[in-house]
Amino acid sequence: MKETLLKVLSMDTVERQQFMNQQGTQLIEEMILHIGSPDTELRDQLNYRVFIELLSYELLTKEQMTFLVQTLQGNDYLYQKIGEVDTDSVFTRSFSALWLTALINVDSQLHFLPDDTAKNLLEICVPYLTKERDVRGFVGEKGWARSIAHGADLASALISHPQFEIRLSPILLQGIKDSFWKGTVYVDDEEERLVAIIDQLISKEFPEEILIEWVEQVFDKLQFYLMDVGYTPQYFNARTNTLHFMKTLYFTLKFSQQMPQLKGIVSIFISKWMK
Repeated sequence: MKETLLKVLSMDTVERQQFMNQQGTQLIEEMILHIGSPDTELRDQLNYRVFIELLSYELLTKEQMTFLVQTLQGNDYLYQKIGEVDTDSVFTRSFSALWLTALINVDSQLHFLPDDTAKNLLEICVPYLTKERDVRGFVGEKGWARSIAHGADLASALISHPQFEIRLSPILLQGIKDSFWKGTVYVDDEEERLVAIIDQLISKEFPEEILIEWVEQVFDKLQFYLMDVGYTPQYFNARTNTLHFMKTLYFTLKFSQQMPQLKGIVSIFISKWMK
């Protein structure tokens, strides 16, 4: 498989077009089988790179992109063994999210999916961030998993899609909140990707008062946990994640000059919880 992908990468655009005309469907079917390979070179440096280049140069047909969308959203890919921790299945889930992000962004522009199909896809993908439990970033020789970062990118793509319905927003907001409580402190800039979800909601004119209420609920959960359970490692992990996220959100709002009331509330909570 590596040899085939390297061959595709070495081709110029005309050669790739000819190759895809002749063997494109077979290549896509083989690539999808290796989407979650624990071999970082195959999964990330070759397979994903070829996928992005084919997508960027518009060398995938609508039928091929539709096939990828229909396959990746299912239990064998995005939700494969969802809930497992510290197993290689995370690579399949995380890179399915990454591929779907790219495909959803393309559909936002080209509309290769029928509206009903697109709406169904968005609804299926929305719970991923909440359901994912394996939150590892870099996994030794196996490379990047980054399920939370990729899940956040997927959530942002969902919101930016023309068929996104605002009724799905609470599920995404819950996914962000749940991410703070998954037993680790994020160290690979996950908070920036999570804040991008809020930024996308703001671009869709999401009500400021609902985001303020959500921020209050995020800190209420910290307070209630501290009162009921105490100073556990789980608490400190969640507190650190929450504060990192809120600081990033504050500066995002400050630089974009959006939602001043939300920015003010975030600032008050940061000040209170940093004491």
